[in-house]
Amino acid sequence: MRGGRGLGRGRSQGRGLKRVRAMGAAEPDLYRDTWVRYLGYANEVGESFRSLVPVPVVWASYGVATAYVTADAIDKGRRAATAHPQDTARVGVAVVDTFVWQSLASVAIPGFTINRLCAASLALLGTLTRWPLPLRRWATTALGLAAIPVIITPIDRTVDFLMDSSLRKLYGAPGEPPAPH
Repeated sequence: MRGGRGLGRGRSQGRGLKRVRAMGAAEPDLYRDTWVRYLGYANEVGESFRSLVPVPVVWASYGVATAYVTADAIDKGRRAATAHPQDTARVGVAVVDTFVWQSLASVAIPGFTINRLCAASLALLGTLTRWPLPLRRWATTALGLAAIPVIITPIDRTVDFLMDSSLRKLYGAPGEPPAPH
């Protein structure tokens, strides 16, 4: 589960940087706690529909997902700058960590996964069935869409592991992001 919030993207970036409303209640994160988080799934949906739509539509879906990733990284940088105005390293870490994590977990790895799953299923359906091409394309699209919620948690955990084993080791204190939940 991304972010521990249903299908929300982004588990570990910007933690500890929640905005606080009057009376101590945490303000919702626009990129993790609202409908905006679903924009991060645009490229997976685009890849699922690749066999039915023109390729520029798929590319546009990557544009939407990349805009979401970039906006989230900027937002986490702003939150870090507000929480730690004198610590530019912490701001940089928040932006870089969020952007790299989201790029891998929200765009690159799931896009590749859905692309290969759909390509393989279309080829297999062509080999193993006598279904007409439009039916095979729709079945492939349905499979791709159905796979999206299944691949989220394993990809998130893998990216957390990869980031914790590599880039996050470079941060060091005090800019080190808080430990995962």
